[in-house]
Amino acid sequence: MPPARRPGTGFRRCPGPSRSWSVSSVIAGCASRCRSGEGPLSTTVSGKSGTWRNWAGNVTARPVREVTPASVDELRAAVLRAAEDGLRVKAVGTGHSFTAAAATDGVLISPRLLTGIRAIDRAAGTVTVEAGTPLRRLNVALAREGLSLANMGDIMEQTVSGATSTGTHGTGRDSASIAAQITGLELVTADGSLLTCSERENPEVFAAARIGIGALGVVTALTFAVEPVFLLTAREEPMPLDRVLAEFDQLWAENEHFEFYWFPHTGNTNTKRNNRSAGPARPVGRLNGWFQDEFLSNGVFQAVNWVGRAAPATVPSIARISSRALSARTYTDIPYKVFTSPRRVRFVEMEYAVPREALVDTLREIKAMIDRSPLRVSFPVEVRTAPADDIALSTASGRDSAYIAIHMFRGTPYQAYFTAAERILTAHQGRPHWGKVHTRDAEYLAGVYPRFAEFTALRDRLDPDRRFGNDYLRRVLGT
Repeated sequence: MPPARRPGTGFRRCPGPSRSWSVSSVIAGCASRCRSGEGPLSTTVSGKSGTWRNWAGNVTARPVREVTPASVDELRAAVLRAAEDGLRVKAVGTGHSFTAAAATDGVLISPRLLTGIRAIDRAAGTVTVEAGTPLRRLNVALAREGLSLANMGDIMEQTVSGATSTGTHGTGRDSASIAAQITGLELVTADGSLLTCSERENPEVFAAARIGIGALGVVTALTFAVEPVFLLTAREEPMPLDRVLAEFDQLWAENEHFEFYWFPHTGNTNTKRNNRSAGPARPVGRLNGWFQDEFLSNGVFQAVNWVGRAAPATVPSIARISSRALSARTYTDIPYKVFTSPRRVRFVEMEYAVPREALVDTLREIKAMIDRSPLRVSFPVEVRTAPADDIALSTASGRDSAYIAIHMFRGTPYQAYFTAAERILTAHQGRPHWGKVHTRDAEYLAGVYPRFAEFTALRDRLDPDRRFGNDYLRRVLGT
């Protein structure tokens, strides 16, 4: 058994999880899925060389060893053994972060055997899932049970713990990030203890660990608020950028979920408005879905980015064509089929949250910067929103926020573009996404997060020896 927590920390310990699925059934399920071609993770964690590489390929690490625990007790033992060996520990999901948040030269913990639903409480409106469960499997399983999360991001490939730990979000006027839907969690801390956390139990840990960037411990399970499955009607429509910016407040206020993509070197956007609907369901037709979501948005877009990377002078012309390629469409379906879409073209991304009222000015400045520069940007800029929440290191902590995400095709130099955009975003009190490229350090972040000191003080209590530290956390949280 792991040692008891040091006296005086005041945290309640959990004796261990009760689970409706046995370890053997979890392993058997994973093996079955692997045989059918549906791997437990969507990206490679490490190869024969022992090198871990993220999805975008811009971050690598060489851990001393990789551990794949099949139970929470095995995970606790792995943390304790790492401490005995003087090694640091990081858990990694599918590698969809563009920062080195999960990189380590110590012990890399893969949660691919810690998957599945532990319990559904219909009376409470909650579902408890293992930390390594991919969002795709969670959403499909919930739909079968007639349930749904309230909001989602753009993709479903990430694990639930990886997505929430970095602050993954979608867009919403009233509904916030995935982490804001958490009502409880389990956390293995540096001394091997297992904490259960909620608003009532270890509330100070709960307030921070929902978006913990892996700095407080290893999340082993999450409980989410869910509701009866509902329908969303999506209305996708091209619209001039000038109109979107002039009417942004109205578009935000009139729609439950509003977002848009602006194509640099043009004055064009593609807007998306998602609102709850009484039905009936009218999904995207199979042929139309394949043509727009796979052929155009992935196949053709991949090809034109290859051309743009090889011949940058062609990018403005390509952007003008791309911005007119997608036609207007309306469809109605269950939430995860509306919120998410396939993203097969690989890229590198930076995203900042600015106060929502600063969105229009900030985006105009970014457009002016691109227009007067020699930059050639082939990827659209994505704009989304989120309401204020109460999570210490959430990018929407304490303020209504708008998100500006900029991208570059993988293999294309991105530093000049990201540096110029970051200068504008930080001038508007921007908060960088924890899982996306940025250069900010603890000094800057302490100035834009009112509860930054609260988080770092908790980290000092839970992980004084920095068992879960790495170079990225040293930069963004300080020593």
